[in-house]
Amino acid sequence: MSTLQTLDRGLRALDVISQSPGGISIADLAGELQIHRAICYRIVSTLEAHLLVSRMDDGRIRLAAGVAVLASRFEPQFTRDARPILHRLANETHATAFVSAAEGQEAVVVMVSEPDDVVLTVSYRVGSRHPLDVGAAGIAILAGRPEQPGESEAVRQARRDGYSLTRGELERGAVGVSTALKLPPGLSPAIERSVGVVAIDGLDTELAAVAIMRTARQLENLLGA
Repeated sequence: MSTLQTLDRGLRALDVISQSPGGISIADLAGELQIHRAICYRIVSTLEAHLLVSRMDDGRIRLAAGVAVLASRFEPQFTRDARPILHRLANETHATAFVSAAEGQEAVVVMVSEPDDVVLTVSYRVGSRHPLDVGAAGIAILAGRPEQPGESEAVRQARRDGYSLTRGELERGAVGVSTALKLPPGLSPAIERSVGVVAIDGLDTELAAVAIMRTARQLENLLGA
């Protein structure tokens, strides 16, 4: 059976990129695929247009949140099992619960659950995005990475505490608490994720911190299953 060469190269590119959680350069990717760099640029641009990969500030390529969206559709069991866990988090903290994924220099919301007993909640929807260095979700993702020179104190504090806490950064009066998801040893985290909650004032941040870290372990078990 014949295959489409360009499609085959694009799929192989995704496979190579997925094995490089820290990102991979165009030159190295072209070398892995054994193709000219110009062709590699076109493949990456096409994948980028479909939100499957993104470019980091230094030009390296990594998987983007579009892959997580496809994975959630392909793995209905994870989505099915994760939703009630997220909903329990929302009800326990009386706040909007969400899972975010890193896409380039932004955090993108990929799952949301609202509490049953709260009328006024922070409006979060799947696809909402904000810079990684602003807001609890993005800071948690940054804190989940190895220490880097020039990091903000918020990232360093989140790494020390195991969770990030922000107030009024994305919406006036909003309080957010998030922690990074980590896969079990031996599994490479192709997509960086965080789980958190956000509420308008009145959030019990100590309870929320304990709840999100417990929820993170439950979601990690699903991802590593």
